Amino acid sequence: MNAISSPAVPSAGYRLSDLPTRPLDAAGLAEIARSVAAAKVVGIGESTRFAAETFAVRDAIFHLLVRQYGFRVVALQDSADVAAVLDEYVVTGAGSAPTALENAWGPWRHAEMATALDWIRDFNREHPADPVRIIAVKPAQAKPADYDLVLAAVRRAAPELLAELATHLDSIRTAHDIDEHVQRAQGLYSGRAFRERAEDAATLVNSLKISDEARDAMRAIVDFHRDSVAGRGSFVGDDAIWAATIINHQQRTGERIVYWDGIAHSAATVLGEQPAADTPPTVGSVLREHYGDDYAAIAIGFHHGDVGIVDIPSPAPDFLDAVLGAAEPPVHWTDLRAAEPIGPAKLRVISGVYHPDRDTAAFITVASLSAAFDVLIHIREVSALHWFS
Repeated sequence: MNAISSPAVPSAGYRLSDLPTRPLDAAGLAEIARSVAAAKVVGIGESTRFAAETFAVRDAIFHLLVRQYGFRVVALQDSADVAAVLDEYVVTGAGSAPTALENAWGPWRHAEMATALDWIRDFNREHPADPVRIIAVKPAQAKPADYDLVLAAVRRAAPELLAELATHLDSIRTAHDIDEHVQRAQGLYSGRAFRERAEDAATLVNSLKISDEARDAMRAIVDFHRDSVAGRGSFVGDDAIWAATIINHQQRTGERIVYWDGIAHSAATVLGEQPAADTPPTVGSVLREHYGDDYAAIAIGFHHGDVGIVDIPSPAPDFLDAVLGAAEPPVHWTDLRAAEPIGPAKLRVISGVYHPDRDTAAFITVASLSAAFDVLIHIREVSALHWFS
């Protein structure tokens, strides 16, 4: 494990005196929840989706917002069809959380998420007339079952083409377990682009007489790979569309929403030290523009730790996390609305393409820390989630 050291004041000039930290104990969690409770939407973003401690803190704040302040919706970065399955589980209690998560986005498939779903299910059993619901920010997307549907249709219509089709689909369906861009970054795949394979598969399938259901499934598969990070050739996503989904649900129902995602999406400003007029929005920046102070953003970061798939070292000294890691106590929070203005600020972000050799490149920058986030939580050392096999 990487030992923590007291870093020198980084070149960016961050000072602990500008960030009055407070212990993140039960009283601290309660104060954080109280401080954002008036908002219509609260975004709780993590700097990594691989740490048990950051997930647990987000879950604890969510519990307080639900039980004490009446929040009744959690919005996830996933597709609408997945959210429908998760929502059915927490409302009806039928089945199990691990089963409900089978087709979820990879970063949600772990025991901690299953426990979070079980908590919602138990709350809903206690409050059947006022349940917590789950929504997704993305539209419905292709599922692994769609590949089986297309293969079965071709097996019936043109069995002589089945092997050719399988060569296209068998490799690209793995993106539902590990995103294509992550596979490439980790050296797991170096062949033809999944988007190209999907388009070739569609050309073959569309030449046959098959059911409309199978054609729709093939179209969904192509769209899934075209719209992926690798398919677009960019990490810039559809944040404005995702934000609109949250806004539309909140306005239609009047329910208050907790939005779970990474800090690169939940930040209430666009990213960059000096963002341009055409800088892509974040979900949080759209929500802040629409709601003003009725959108609150909480950021949860960390300093170092072994998260199972990788041992993440101490951050470079020009990261804000380097200074926060030297603060006491080791788990603390800051109300940025009461802190001195800081900016620009580099915050560590660990994604699926992270590699320790490129640790100094694993960050986002915000022009103003207090404009991007209302509350900043920092955990000195983190450990791994318990992933489903």
